[in-house]
Amino acid sequence: MITKADKNAVRKKRHARVRSKLSGTAARPRLNVYRSNKHIYAQLIDDVNGVTLASASTQDKEASIEATGNVDAAVKVGELIAKRAEAKGLKSIVFDRGGYLYHGRVKALADAARENGLEF
Repeated sequence: MITKADKNAVRKKRHARVRSKLSGTAARPRLNVYRSNKHIYAQLIDDVNGVTLASASTQDKEASIEATGNVDAAVKVGELIAKRAEAKGLKSIVFDRGGYLYHGRVKALADAARENGLEF
């Protein structure tokens, strides 16, 4: 039987492997995704300077989401992060799925960000 702690350890190991090959810059930041049971979070990160350029989550007041742990909420977060990136003049990004499978909420967030102007 696989416990939740084991699943997260496997995810963290996968994320570390992916992160060794990905890095964000000021011109092309990394779009990091974190998913919990109740919420989903997205950040645009400049790894060279170690700063978060923009962020969005289901907990933002601006998002005004009723149910926060589903695909519809992830779509709204994807739209919000794309809007905030565009406001900062960012168009091209590197996508970091955070060790999660590219499916469900993570895929919905990425697709919504793409549809709203981000290129990756």
